[in-house]
Amino acid sequence: MLSCNEARAEFTVCNQTLDVVNLAVGQEVDNANQTDGWWTIGANQCVNVIREELTNRYIYLYATDVFGHAILTGSTEMCIERRRFSIRGIDECWQRGHIAARFVEVDTLEQVRWTFFLSGSSP
Repeated sequence: MLSCNEARAEFTVCNQTLDVVNLAVGQEVDNANQTDGWWTIGANQCVNVIREELTNRYIYLYATDVFGHAILTGSTEMCIERRRFSIRGIDECWQRGHIAARFVEVDTLEQVRWTFFLSGSSP
């Protein structure tokens, strides 16, 4: 290990909005879908959410404002919690005591590094 303290971001989310956002991430881990949250990203800041080289082509994102209102949603239903979480599996969220949320699918085009830019949009 030549430079163990040089951690390079492999999946970064940059918040280009004027608001603080809370971010949840979904991906395949050990042959099962998993969601993790939350990362808090200030206005015009970036956060490294996956620190190793990407092995999944698709990463799933869900973001809320500080009041818990969804500001980035998609069509892939996965599980979240109100507080920090790591949840294995994406099926039957409600039945398992979780909250169902619709994540946006991000196609990384099989790259090992990717940056996603979250930009503001009018409601």
